[in-house]
Amino acid sequence: MTNFCKNEDCPSSQQLLTFQTGHVSRTRGGEIQKHLKSCEFCSAEVEFYSHYPQEEGASETADIPAPLFELAEALFKNRYMDAASLNALLRENEELLVDNV
Repeated sequence: MTNFCKNEDCPSSQQLLTFQTGHVSRTRGGEIQKHLKSCEFCSAEVEFYSHYPQEEGASETADIPAPLFELAEALFKNRYMDAASLNALLRENEELLVDNV
């Protein structure tokens, strides 16, 4: 997982959210589905949306949905500081807590 990140070929977060909620054309849905088979990052993002549904009527102009931004921020802090931020987001699922390494 050395390249676990979005790249220029990845659909935007908003497109993935639209795909996950089923509000995408059949053609675009097929394209995204094909992409998900080869992109672990986008697959994880779609999985995230299935566990943390976005609010109805949320701004479609945002670059990244708020819960995903919070997760990314916590992961970033975990990488450079400690696991407290990430663990705060994961407390509901104790088996997912990250050990400080």
